[in-house]
Amino acid sequence: MPTWNSDQYLKFARERTQPALDLAARIELDAPALVADLGCGPGNSTAVLAQRWPSAALTGIDSSPAMLAAARRDFPGHTWTEHDLTTWTPDQPYHVVFTNAALQWVPDHAALLPRLFGHVAPGGAFAMQVPANAQATPHRLMRELAASTAWRRHFNQPAREWRVESASFYYDTLSSQAAQIELWETHYIHVLPDPAAIVDWYRGTGLRPWLDLLPDDTTRERFLADYLQLITDAFPCQADGRVLFPFHRLFLVAYRPLRSGL
Repeated sequence: MPTWNSDQYLKFARERTQPALDLAARIELDAPALVADLGCGPGNSTAVLAQRWPSAALTGIDSSPAMLAAARRDFPGHTWTEHDLTTWTPDQPYHVVFTNAALQWVPDHAALLPRLFGHVAPGGAFAMQVPANAQATPHRLMRELAASTAWRRHFNQPAREWRVESASFYYDTLSSQAAQIELWETHYIHVLPDPAAIVDWYRGTGLRPWLDLLPDDTTRERFLADYLQLITDAFPCQADGRVLFPFHRLFLVAYRPLRSGL
């Protein structure tokens, strides 16, 4: 997994939290008792769940000690557990298994999603949001820069890029087990102060695998400077100097039958 920095991630806390708000609002359960937040990061999405269901017992699960340290510091009232999502196996089912912008880093969704859905209690919900923009301009520019003559010698091994499947794939993966599935996509258009803010955004997420392969901070800063130039060319400023930063996301809510055979 890439290394994570909670402070860098939370520079855009409002923008990163909005999809969690939108996903939680669509879950049609009034008072789930046990709620798990998979890939909880620094706890901003878990805080959304606490607002949505104040009486629920909340558990945040993440593989990053740095992210969990921030979550424990800022939200001490919840349970925080370090665990790899590929092997997470709770002692009891949860009424809501929620995951916001995390599963794109976990491989083999054909096997992963049915296993996670199996940890949902009867009548409960599995809710997922993942970025659906792996082919968007900022990601394309990362790959092109890394493959350029100036930089390809630094990338003797491929960076770990995330993968997200289609809505059709996720429907087919869970439809035989679910009583109901809702799927939707949203294109957020974030208003950021300048092109450097786009670089800052990805410095906390999508750029991490590329930066981790570079040997030192000086080299990383040079890579980021070259990337900023590409981003500046690709995202012209508006009349007031700000930039519009589109971000495509995919959402899913799947409900477990109240009893088997439904």
